[in-house]
Amino acid sequence: MTSDAATATSTTRTTPQSEGAEPEKEVPALGLGVSLPPADARPKTEGTFPYAADLWAEGLLWASMLRSPHPHARILSIDTTAAVAMPGVRAVVTHEDIPGDGSYGRRVVDRPVFASDLVRHHGEAIAAVAADHPDTARLAAAAIAVEYEVLEPVTDPEKAFAAEPLHPDGNLIRHIPLRYGDPDAVGEVIVEGLYRIGRQDPAPVGAEAGLAVPRLDGGVELYTASTDPHTDRDLAAACFGLDPERVKVVVTGVPGATGDREDPGFQIPLGLLALHTGCPVKLAATREESFLGHAHRHPTLLRYRHHADAEGRLVKVEAQILLDAGAYADFSSESLAAAVAFACGPYVVPHAFIEGWAVRTNNPPSGHVRGEGAMQVCAAYEGQMDKLAAKLGIDPVELRLRNALSTGDILPTSQTVTCPAPVAELLRELSDFPLPVLPKDDPEDDWLLPGGLEGAGEPGAVRRGVGYALGMVHMLGAEGADEVSTATVRVHDGVATVICAAVETGQGFTTLARQIVQETLGVEEVHVAAVDTDQPPAGPATHGRHTWVSGGAVERAAKMVRTQLLQPLAHKFGMSTELLQIADGKITSYDGVLSTTVTEAMDGKELWATAQCRPHPTEPLDEFGQGDAFVGLAFCAVRAVVDVDIELGSVRVVEMAVAQDVGRILNPSQLATRIEAGVTQGIGAALTENLRTARGLIRHPDLTGYALPTTLDAPDIHIVKLVEERDVVAPFGAKPASAVPVVTSPAAVASAVRAATGRPVNRLPIRPQAAVATPKS
Repeated sequence: MTSDAATATSTTRTTPQSEGAEPEKEVPALGLGVSLPPADARPKTEGTFPYAADLWAEGLLWASMLRSPHPHARILSIDTTAAVAMPGVRAVVTHEDIPGDGSYGRRVVDRPVFASDLVRHHGEAIAAVAADHPDTARLAAAAIAVEYEVLEPVTDPEKAFAAEPLHPDGNLIRHIPLRYGDPDAVGEVIVEGLYRIGRQDPAPVGAEAGLAVPRLDGGVELYTASTDPHTDRDLAAACFGLDPERVKVVVTGVPGATGDREDPGFQIPLGLLALHTGCPVKLAATREESFLGHAHRHPTLLRYRHHADAEGRLVKVEAQILLDAGAYADFSSESLAAAVAFACGPYVVPHAFIEGWAVRTNNPPSGHVRGEGAMQVCAAYEGQMDKLAAKLGIDPVELRLRNALSTGDILPTSQTVTCPAPVAELLRELSDFPLPVLPKDDPEDDWLLPGGLEGAGEPGAVRRGVGYALGMVHMLGAEGADEVSTATVRVHDGVATVICAAVETGQGFTTLARQIVQETLGVEEVHVAAVDTDQPPAGPATHGRHTWVSGGAVERAAKMVRTQLLQPLAHKFGMSTELLQIADGKITSYDGVLSTTVTEAMDGKELWATAQCRPHPTEPLDEFGQGDAFVGLAFCAVRAVVDVDIELGSVRVVEMAVAQDVGRILNPSQLATRIEAGVTQGIGAALTENLRTARGLIRHPDLTGYALPTTLDAPDIHIVKLVEERDVVAPFGAKPASAVPVVTSPAAVASAVRAATGRPVNRLPIRPQAAVATPKS
């Protein structure tokens, strides 16, 4: 992959300039704006970085879980006799071993740790076993006899409204009827569409694993790759019947996360086994267990009707959005709010009427996956914009420019866009960027056919298509979520330590924290402490939270330490601290009278400070979908170039070009990597990734049946423009980087396939039959 990030490179290094060219920005040796490499890059590339699956303890036992083979069934009996009698088995736990009702949930407490009377999805946990060998644990789990009465599963979300309740809380999780403008408004031109989005899995690099260690006070310590340790601790403590102070979650190395990395459904059984046996217990899930156990992106059905005038300006958008939540609520309410609020996209729409529902089914559970809600609607509204452009005979780029959202415009939720919204600028940058060259006359010379090196297609059947898409996501939590993070910064003997419970999931927070302290205090050596629940909470690693909230807390704490450092010097020289500056480890005054190093000024003292960051509050959407529900927004434009074999329906993505609204570039190389990774994940959603089910049963829950894009599938990715227009309410002015290219890229690929084939392409991932077309003469 390549990254032509012209804007980014100007902030990372100084290069020779041609005559008459503007000089590039000078870059500080330390701090923000520098491509500081991650501290853990070397051990991760060498394979020595400790992940949860690598943990060990004296007297270790191994855990295994029994899961339901049915998507919907009544449990008549559970017999653990044979399992308990097996040599080496130390404990078997079921729903009877959990205090209270044994349910948990990050947003809605509706999911049992172990099914007791009903099984509601394929792979639901029934029991867990601890034994002295992993093979013994697996055999014992298989020896548990469960008698089921198999029930008819509800797998069609449209039928869930009239079906018998699958849960005591009913089948409807949330309904949002958004009403904005005049319901009688009608456009001169109307286009309609029906769109379906598949079930994308987070597919983490490493499957779930963890270690539970009992404590002398009767509590337990959980060593897992949690992305929200304090919430996980509280959920586990409630299921154990313990005070939260007696449960500790220690975050181990996280092998990548694009959502909630560690589902409590893996952690809680592990802790129960440790409490029952009095021994450390380890669980290392297989890839199949990982697919069965954790949450996936919501499969979504979307019906749209767009109204426009004869010039292509949008008049009204009508939509129905149905999210399949699977068996339990999880984050479905939040995902639905994002889908409904962004159903019209980054366009000015004077009238909007959106109906959104999230319902329970007997399908696998859905939850938080990067860009939830926003990705599904982006594919639909951009499909509508392509239809509208075709019907009006207007260039698709021009149509989008005529309707592009900007700062000061109003969303269909009645919230005014107060943050920078350079949507039109992003799209213009893409349209001006050169397209990749077409193949030469001899295509076998340098042309990779769709289908790969051994593709069966013929060059004459290949058509090239170019497509565009605009996307948007919200930053931080929404609808009144209390976003807060706490950080402590300590400095002693020229070394700074950051203590913050923000989990490093690959988004680069630990590197950012080091850069913040380096810039604020001029200290080169900065360490970020390991995360556990003895620290104050920092919240989940979602929606760019830690760049904004946790980074803001680190900055405030570092500035407080800076004041402690500079006050004695300022007092001695009779000036205010504002007249002193720190750069590259040196403290100087505005007039040059004072010049010393940070180490000399510290004089062996230890300085520390603790600070919090809490952004301005938001509010829930009301009964008509109205309200200031979001702290801020981020935008992206993507252009996809694809080659399609219109006889075989195979698609090859040739190039992806990206222009993105980033607020401020904090670490150029890290930012480029995040964008490229997001684009690649979006390509997977567009072409290959779909966790298929048959009557609620997951088919091929492994990485042979679930096709992730590899490096061979990744095209050239050009970062054409990074717009640095700082959001004044965000610390450093930066915006989250990775979610919005995930949201936008699938829509751009679908648009390019439409351009190549003339087919509607209304389903993601794109099926081969959807890309087959009659060859042009």
